[in-house]
Amino acid sequence: MRRWPAAAEVLEQAADWAALQRSGHPDLLAVGVFGSYGRGTAGVGSDLDLLLILQRCDEPIWNRLRRWDTSSLPLACDLLVYSQEEWRSLPQWNPKLAEALLNDTRWLGDIAGQAAVSQGRS
Repeated sequence: MRRWPAAAEVLEQAADWAALQRSGHPDLLAVGVFGSYGRGTAGVGSDLDLLLILQRCDEPIWNRLRRWDTSSLPLACDLLVYSQEEWRSLPQWNPKLAEALLNDTRWLGDIAGQAAVSQGRS
């Protein structure tokens, strides 16, 4: 019989995935979990929402997801991928999303990386 993975298990695997991605993508500054796993309200049927912040990203939004293989994670994933510049300007062009991400995101891994990404956010 299959069981839905516990939230702690999902977050641990997400942190391992983030560390692996950082080792293969030096432009990856930060990885965060948002949505129900970020808020701590995930349950059976919840998907995993990941936020990736890159130093630069010249690809169109619809092409950015192709380089991130999430098949090793235990749940279906949704990804948001932003350059550092886009992340810092998010409150100006999408204030509701910026507020939700600011409140809900649980950063995975290196705190110094997230501090650099967070500088300049309003």
